[in-house]
Amino acid sequence: MDFRRVRQELVTVPSTSAPFTLSEWYLNNRRQYRTAEDQQQVAERVIAKSDLLCDLISDATKYNKAEVDKKLEERIKDTEYHKKENEIKKKECCKEEEVLLTYRRRIMDALESLKEQAMKICKKCIILRKGRLGIDLVHDDVARELLKEVQTIEGVQSLLHQTLEQAKEQIRLLRSAKYFLDRDNEDKANALKIDKHCISLQETSLNLSMYHGTESLDPVNVTKEEWALFSNKLNERATKEVNNARPLHSYIDILLKQVTEDLWNQFNVTNEAFRRRISETREVKLKLENEHHETLRQINKMMRNITRLEKAIAEKEGFIALAHSRLGHRAQRSASERTRDEVQTRLLSEVRELRDNVTALQDMLSEAQASLRYLLKTQIQLEEDINVKANTLKIDEVDCMPLRESMDYHFY
Repeated sequence: MDFRRVRQELVTVPSTSAPFTLSEWYLNNRRQYRTAEDQQQVAERVIAKSDLLCDLISDATKYNKAEVDKKLEERIKDTEYHKKENEIKKKECCKEEEVLLTYRRRIMDALESLKEQAMKICKKCIILRKGRLGIDLVHDDVARELLKEVQTIEGVQSLLHQTLEQAKEQIRLLRSAKYFLDRDNEDKANALKIDKHCISLQETSLNLSMYHGTESLDPVNVTKEEWALFSNKLNERATKEVNNARPLHSYIDILLKQVTEDLWNQFNVTNEAFRRRISETREVKLKLENEHHETLRQINKMMRNITRLEKAIAEKEGFIALAHSRLGHRAQRSASERTRDEVQTRLLSEVRELRDNVTALQDMLSEAQASLRYLLKTQIQLEEDINVKANTLKIDEVDCMPLRESMDYHFY
């Protein structure tokens, strides 16, 4: 079989009539040339514009990135500066807090010492001196100075309590300032971490991602001025508290010194009153003992005097009996012999004199016995007063003074 022949038979013979002329064909070609050339020129212009735009955008992008990097560096420096300032202020607050804590302990030690030692000793002395007896239970200089010392201690305690509250409040304010500085530093440390991470990122860094969320990527609600003002206010507050703390511990220093001097002054005044009172009491006791000794001597002398008077009275009774007997015997004479002679007259005179003398001796005896009773009563009173003075001396000299020696007002 002739395949070529079969293939020719299958070819369709086109129509002999053409739809376009040769002129149209040339015209169409020229139009195509111009269109192609125009599009090529447009493309060249677009390419040129694209190159220019890409270069401009590339420069702008690099410039913007450089500006952002610069701003980030400035921001990091600002944040580090404020953070450092916060740390400086925090150190100052810590230092002043430690100083005030020391002064707070000193005030508390002073209050504890006054309460547990000085006040107890003073009140114990007051209670001990209530054990004085009789006339010695007097409101003397010692009692007045002890009460004044108690009032001084109470006044010092009140003043120290007020100062302690001031110190506690200042410590609280310093801690509050430190707390807000710490919080601000934590925020700034976090911001520094973020900004340093941001400045380390490059367009070629890994794990970059496009944000497709609906939330705004600009959640800023604080201006730079407000941010700086906030940090400055924290620093100003810390500075204020530090400046308030410094004169406070200077004041506490002066206060502790002053109250210690006041306490010592009153302590010495009270002790001097004790010494004067002890000396006065000892002197009075010695005089009373001398009077007691003299009284005992007078009692013994008076008792001998009474014995002598009683003996004299007894002796005179014998003489009276003798005179009476003589008169009785002479009364037995006969009537003519019972004359009032010199013997009778003298006997009668002797009896009268003896009676008068016995009466005088009896009166003297009564007076001597009364004097003896008063002397004995005085002896008892003197012995009681001596015992009272001895008791007072024991309370003031033996009980109170050694107790007061343990009092110690020192510069707390």
